[in-house]
Amino acid sequence: MKNRIIIGVSILVFIIIVIRLIPLLTKGSGSGLSDQGRPPVAVEVAPARFGPIKEIRRFTGTVFPYNQYIVAPKVAGRVIQIGKRIGDPVSRGEVIARIDDAEYQQAVREAEASLKIAEASLSEARSQVDLARQERDRAKSLESRGMATAAELDAALSNYEARQARYDLALAQVDQRRAMLESSRIRLGYTVLTASGSGFIGERFVDEGALLAPNTAVVLVVEIDSVIVRTTITERDYGHIEKGQPVKVLVDAFQGMDFSGNVARIAPMMQQESRMAEIEVEVDNASHMLKPGMFARIEVVTAEKDSTQLVPSTAVVERGGETVMFIVPDGESVARFVRVTTGIVTPELTEIVEPHINGQVVTLGQHLLDDGSPVILEKEIYGQSGGADSSRAERNIR
Repeated sequence: MKNRIIIGVSILVFIIIVIRLIPLLTKGSGSGLSDQGRPPVAVEVAPARFGPIKEIRRFTGTVFPYNQYIVAPKVAGRVIQIGKRIGDPVSRGEVIARIDDAEYQQAVREAEASLKIAEASLSEARSQVDLARQERDRAKSLESRGMATAAELDAALSNYEARQARYDLALAQVDQRRAMLESSRIRLGYTVLTASGSGFIGERFVDEGALLAPNTAVVLVVEIDSVIVRTTITERDYGHIEKGQPVKVLVDAFQGMDFSGNVARIAPMMQQESRMAEIEVEVDNASHMLKPGMFARIEVVTAEKDSTQLVPSTAVVERGGETVMFIVPDGESVARFVRVTTGIVTPELTEIVEPHINGQVVTLGQHLLDDGSPVILEKEIYGQSGGADSSRAERNIR
């Protein structure tokens, strides 16, 4: 009985040893298991290729007129004529509105009459000065010959000086009346409201018959032969935007169309509240298609290369704080762990600066792989199978 137990235990140990040895005996026999006994991982791959790539940063903004101004009167009065409505074009110097000018014309006539009175007074004063000068000269002559006393000469001199002072006063009064007349004419001119620049009527605030105070807005004129698109950028983008950079502007009103512009101005500071800086993009708008107030999308090319090594962005992953990929070398069925240095990164493509890639890159299934893991290649996701055109790869920053 004891021998039977010993024989049974020996057989059981033998079976266990055989089971343990089977994986070792089948190693490398093509059974489909890895070096560690794991089955191959099904992955998707794509070839590395050379081609062009762009990094495009996107921002949102608003369209503003290149210039705008309010037409408003400098004097009070009732509006008797407005010849423009919303959307009407205006040219520089064109009459937009008129204010009742009866009171201002009357003020001009009163100023003209006052000037005539002052000029008559000046003429009279000039005659009295001439007469006083003659009396002074005669008194000097008589006094020098002893035919007039010194008192008579002093009286003649005093009279002349008094007449001269009255003449100077009359002359100043003429200048004053002329200034008042000019002021009246200017105020009369303010009753005609003209455009100081060409553009279009953006808003009309009053109608004919309205009684206006000085500086009451009548119409808003916008100049849109060129427009400004204003947007804000973060500190991360600030170093990538430069004055003069070409910009593409898109608006919802015209799907499929884009408008070309340039970065015209960049704020020299960040707003403390938002940590954003404002930029202005100037866009030619000869067609007048872009309207102030439109929502705009701005695309700026911040980096571009005509030919560089590219892989799908899904192939690049982060492991342990490093940027890595898994490569399947040509003619092999195992994945190799490779550290990489990237350049331009877009949602579709990533530039690989180093190293040069020989083989295909794993684009799906990396989380199941280690260096040397066997793989089964299911399909290619781009390249010969017809994937994304790298020339249109863009980076959606915002």
